[in-house]
Amino acid sequence: MGRYFDKGLFSKRLLELMVDNNDTTYSLGEHLHLSNATISRYTTGDIAPKIPTIEKIAEKYGVNPAWLTGTEGASKYVEKTMPSKKIPIIGAIAAGIPILAQENIDGYEYIPDNVSIDFCLRVKGDSMIGARILDGDIVYIRKQPQVENGEIAAVIIDNEEATLKRIYALNGSVILRAENPNYPDKVFSKKDMKQISIIGKAIFFKSEVR
Repeated sequence: MGRYFDKGLFSKRLLELMVDNNDTTYSLGEHLHLSNATISRYTTGDIAPKIPTIEKIAEKYGVNPAWLTGTEGASKYVEKTMPSKKIPIIGAIAAGIPILAQENIDGYEYIPDNVSIDFCLRVKGDSMIGARILDGDIVYIRKQPQVENGEIAAVIIDNEEATLKRIYALNGSVILRAENPNYPDKVFSKKDMKQISIIGKAIFFKSEVR
């Protein structure tokens, strides 16, 4: 919070907060377990509270204690950090090993806790450059066994190759389409379905400045 304390500015800002929140010296005193007279002397600037009391006041009104005490340049409100979660980055897929097994993980990303993402895939190669997804980019995947036609999904082929492609279902077949004309479509008929498994939908990606 810093060492600076402007008693006059503190009293002015405290009174402002009390008025905005319909508080009286009695109601604030009850909240802080202090007397009405003590709160009244805070608002007139006759005395200044100790740091723990200032922090309790700031917490009650949701403001920055440094702003409350008059620290120069301090913003009124403290930016709250969104809770985050750690999700794995999948690199090379080890044959026969579940995709989220430790053997396949080569790092982690941190994302907001309220975002529905289950893992990341590190892109290898240039098959998706038409979608601006380049070699080395990180693609964020939500686990789901099906996607809509034309959506980009993470797919495992033959239980060992993880790839990112656009998915199309047509006449009982599944087409994996690259975003690069140098790569032909991969077509899987009904009898080939055991060879492929959609593991999730691509939601967004992170790319380095190149």
